[in-house]
Amino acid sequence: MNGSAGKAARTAAAPRAARSPGRRFKDAIYAQFSRVSKALASPHRIELLELVAQGPRTVERLGRLADLGLANASQHLQVLREAGLVESTKQGLFVTYRLADPLVGELLLTLRRVAERRLAEVERITREFLAGHGQLEEVDEAALRRKVRGGDVTLLDVRPPEEFEAGHIPGALSVPLPDLARRLAELPKGQEIVAYCRGPYCVLAVEAVGLLRRRGLRALRLEDGILDWAAAGHRLECAATASRARSNSLANQAPAPSPSRRPAR
Repeated sequence: MNGSAGKAARTAAAPRAARSPGRRFKDAIYAQFSRVSKALASPHRIELLELVAQGPRTVERLGRLADLGLANASQHLQVLREAGLVESTKQGLFVTYRLADPLVGELLLTLRRVAERRLAEVERITREFLAGHGQLEEVDEAALRRKVRGGDVTLLDVRPPEEFEAGHIPGALSVPLPDLARRLAELPKGQEIVAYCRGPYCVLAVEAVGLLRRRGLRALRLEDGILDWAAAGHRLECAATASRARSNSLANQAPAPSPSRRPAR
């Protein structure tokens, strides 16, 4: 064995220096952080997480919404659960998933914003899609939000009804996209219509606005979903609170009972 070969052999055989406690700690803790990033390293899992953020859903329903087979959807959801991003409960044959913590919704928004700021492809892909649907016009989102909050527009939530019931922007009407065409007569006449869904990359509101404009109605898309709306500090409403508010409103409008009269003596 020549000198260089012998030196290489001795180097390979030399025991690795013991890691310091600090190094062991950092390796262990960053390994845990990477469990979260690995769970998000799939476009299917990011979409599933956005769907779960709309409200609790069964595996079957999530699979249909994400165009995934049942087994495939279940595997992706298990990865998200193992990373602590979602929780599940089982009732009979059905497993229902929900976000494990509100921070997961914030993580989803932050992931999206980083991609929007640092990846030019995000804007290019979005512009091409909107141009194909004739909706590339500039919209003053801040002014549109003020109109929504002031009740100056007819606000349509075009998501599935179970998502509306779990949480929606106050004042919104639940008109799921598949029902929109047959329910046009229910919409107030002469008022601008604003449609929203799960956020800027959900296509339901884009399709709703296209349908409304083809019917001659003034319609715009609000980019915000419920995560964006809540992150901006605005209140959300669920079906139960909306029902209580309507009941209280009716009670306040009811005439006060007349005072009872004592019989004359």
